[in-house]
Amino acid sequence: MTDGLDPGPEKPVGRRVFLATIGLGAAAVAAAPALRRGGDAGLSAVAENDPTSLSGLVPSSGGFRYFSVVGSVPRKDATSYRLDVGGLVDRPSTYTLDALAALPQTTVTHDVVCTDGWQVEQVPFEGVLLSDLLDAAGVQDEGAAVRFTCFDGAYSESLTLEQARRADVLVATRMQGEPIAHVSGGPVRLYVAPMYFYKSAKWLSGIEVTSAVRPGYWEERGYPVDGWLPGEEPVDG
Repeated sequence: MTDGLDPGPEKPVGRRVFLATIGLGAAAVAAAPALRRGGDAGLSAVAENDPTSLSGLVPSSGGFRYFSVVGSVPRKDATSYRLDVGGLVDRPSTYTLDALAALPQTTVTHDVVCTDGWQVEQVPFEGVLLSDLLDAAGVQDEGAAVRFTCFDGAYSESLTLEQARRADVLVATRMQGEPIAHVSGGPVRLYVAPMYFYKSAKWLSGIEVTSAVRPGYWEERGYPVDGWLPGEEPVDG
C-alpha cells in the first residue's frame, strides 16, 4: 500500500507501463474538477470508489497522488487501530495509536519521490523510530530483515535489519504537521526517507522480524528490492 496500481499476477509490469497501455481514462478526466474543488477530502472520496485508481493521476492539494492496490481500504482510528510487532523477537507486542504517541517522537524531513515521476519536496514526517520498536521487542540472533504488512489486506514490504535501523526510517503518525490522513496511508504508515515511496508502506498493521528479506508486493512484480533514491545508496552498497 503504497503507491501503485495492481498490474496483475501474470508478469512484472511497472505502473508507468501499465498506465501507458490504458491511457488517462475518462474517469480521471471527469473527476479532476471535483477533486480540485474538494481538496484531499474530495480526492479520498473519489479515489476510494474508483476501482481503476485512475483518480490517482490527479494531485491532491499537497501534490501527492492516491494509489491503492485494492479497490477499497478499511478505515482505522484510535479505537480500532493496532500495530503488531512480532516474528523473531523476544517480546512480541501490540501498539495502539495512543501507545505510539506516548513514545519518543522523531521528525524526518526529506523529498518524497515516486517511481511514477512525481515528487514533493521536503516533506516532514513525524513518528517513532523503527529501531526503537525493534529494540523494545528484542531482535533475536537469527533476525536479519523486517517484513511489513498492511490492513488493506494486500500490500507488503521488506527491509534488511540494517536498513530498518537507520535514523531516517520511521513508523510515522504525522505528516506535514497533521495526523496522517487515511488517503495518505494513515493513521500509521512506514516512512523510509532514502528510498522511493513504494518502500514506505501505507496503512501499516504489522512488523515482523524475519531471517531473510522477503520481496514485497511491488518487488514481486519487478521492482528493485533495494529502492534507494539516487545518491542515497550506502557507500559500501
